[in-house]
Order: sequence, then structure tokens, then C-alpha cells
Amino acid sequence: MDEFPTEFTAASLTGAIAVRTTEQGLPLGVTVDADQLRRDPAELAAEILRLCQKSAKRAGLARRNQLAEAGFDPALLAATGLPTEAEVAAAEIVEEQEYDTEPQSWLRSV
Repeated sequence: MDEFPTEFTAASLTGAIAVRTTEQGLPLGVTVDADQLRRDPAELAAEILRLCQKSAKRAGLARRNQLAEAGFDPALLAATGLPTEAEVAAAEIVEEQEYDTEPQSWLRSV
């Protein structure tokens, strides 16, 4: 069995914000395009937090898949609380609908 990764990533739909996290979603690194720094600080922080949570959910799914491949019983997997593929997909759809990732304005500085 391959070694389980120690870092996971998630990025905004536009790719303007990206995070590297631990399996639990703790940030190890954040990349933010310069234009995103003009956003409201609370909105930027919320987007970074959302991406950390997204990364943690994907890491949980990866851990669940690793345990399934190792032969863990489905009932035991369910008891771990690790997310299923359907749960992660549903959460990501809801997050995309709830969070405004579109530009605040079509005007740009020149």
C-alpha cells in the first residue's frame, strides 16, 4: 500500500486562492493572487477557511478510500465518521452555491 500523503490542497473556482493543509484541514500554506487582497478581509478569511474545510473533507475521503482498499469492513468504515464520496460531492455543490466566487465588479484597474 502506498504511503498516505501528509498534505492536501484545495483552490477556489478561479484558482485565485489556494491552500495546502494537513489531513485535518490545518493550513500549511496559502496562496492568494494580488487582486484578491483588495477584497473585504472578512470575506477573504471566510474563503480561506472554506477552502481549508474543503481540503479536510477531501483528505477524509482519501483516508476512507485507503482504509477500504486495506479491507476494512463497511460497517467499521461508517463508524469512523469519514465522509463518503457522495457526502463530499454534495458539500462541494452546496459550498459553490453559497459562496460568491464571482468578481465583485467587471471593472478592472488599469
